Amino acid sequence: MAEEKTEVEVLCEKLLINKKHSANFVDEAEFAKAMDYAEDYKKFLNDNKTEREVAGFVVAEAEKNGFVPFDKFRKYAPGDKVYYLNRNKAVILAVMGKKSVGEGVRIAAAHIDSPRLDLKPNPLYESNELALFKTRYYGGIKKYQWTAIPMSLHGVVILRDGTEVEVSVGEKEGEPQFVISDLLPHLSKEQDKRNLEGGITGEELNVIVGSLPFKADKGSELVKLNVLRLLNEKYGMTEEDFLTAELEIVPAAKVTDIGFDRSMLGGYGHDDRVCAYPEFTAILGLDEAPDYTAVAVLADKEETGSDGNTGLNSSYLKYFIADLARAEGLMAHDVLSKSKCLSADVNAAFDPTFPTPFEARNSSYLNKGIVVTKYTGGRGKGGTSDASAEFVGEVTRIFNNANVNWQMGELGAVDAGGGGTVAKYIANLDVDVIDVGVPVLSMHSPFELIAKLDVYMAHKAFSAFFKA
Repeated sequence: MAEEKTEVEVLCEKLLINKKHSANFVDEAEFAKAMDYAEDYKKFLNDNKTEREVAGFVVAEAEKNGFVPFDKFRKYAPGDKVYYLNRNKAVILAVMGKKSVGEGVRIAAAHIDSPRLDLKPNPLYESNELALFKTRYYGGIKKYQWTAIPMSLHGVVILRDGTEVEVSVGEKEGEPQFVISDLLPHLSKEQDKRNLEGGITGEELNVIVGSLPFKADKGSELVKLNVLRLLNEKYGMTEEDFLTAELEIVPAAKVTDIGFDRSMLGGYGHDDRVCAYPEFTAILGLDEAPDYTAVAVLADKEETGSDGNTGLNSSYLKYFIADLARAEGLMAHDVLSKSKCLSADVNAAFDPTFPTPFEARNSSYLNKGIVVTKYTGGRGKGGTSDASAEFVGEVTRIFNNANVNWQMGELGAVDAGGGGTVAKYIANLDVDVIDVGVPVLSMHSPFELIAKLDVYMAHKAFSAFFKA
């Protein structure tokens, strides 16, 4: 016979926040489903390490599931599925709803770019019979974390005749990889005097790519020449072709289970593909027409401020909505002003080893579900979108009704720093927006950490939002 609850227990249950660990929130069947979902996500991360690769994967999978290229001059019926590929780096997918777009659409927006090292336009040089690439880091990184780890090379090269060549070296078994050297502790006395931020400078992020000279009796820079010979044989490249290339250096390590209990995933690119993938699978799972047209945005350039024609500070999303509106004889603002959006980006998980920059009561935690973040920015809420109480209430009710485990979390203590997302750019279009995402440890490092149950809860959250 169950013991009767005390008055204190009843009041605590009724009045206090008691967010559960997701393992206690799901039954065994759903737990198994979450673990299977994490395996699919792991494969997605391993196979797609750049924004171009993610965009290509999304389009290919969308087409398999009935999505077709968007025709802005066509009027679509409920349940029709379309996609728009923006310059091979950003994608919009939509499933047409039963209601007129004049009643608003449901948008989820994540980004598919991640911090990395880009090759400079003229990157290849030789020094002391080593061939190296000069790089420029992309996004906010701790530069010292990117030394002495295996790297791979990805991207595209536009040859002088206009041919586009895809490059990927260092991912498949048996392929060579690359590395940035660091000083040994025996000889780093002067380097050790630098602060942590300056321990490695941007101009020291030079990638070692070769050491064998071309076989010749005479000549200078024969190691560089030998690397160019190999690139020419495989890709048809000359040194001039670097000037018209987009080549990225990313960590080569595979995503792997972390912990004795295998509850976490460690790897490169969780920010923000851990939100982009659940958003994508959620819209893919709309087998029937939703009430409101569902729009999934997978954007580029967030890590550098969302500027540029593939970032969400540009107009391509607004133009897409305008085309949907025009098909019904409406203006873009008729749709946008009634639309609602989940800005899907990661948040910083509370780190017990480094608790100082967090405020524990208002932080997010691994395994407590998707994080709802009312505002981002820093200090005095600078550079942010601040969701209204009404919209916070609406979104969290959707999650509760769909049995989604969620938590509320800020990005660190008030004066500790902060950061932004794409939310403000969509909010500036007169759309109700709130940030949601997955908590991440070691964010922006070459090896980030997330909980498997959290990425599954993100999928459930986006699915519920699209169907609401």
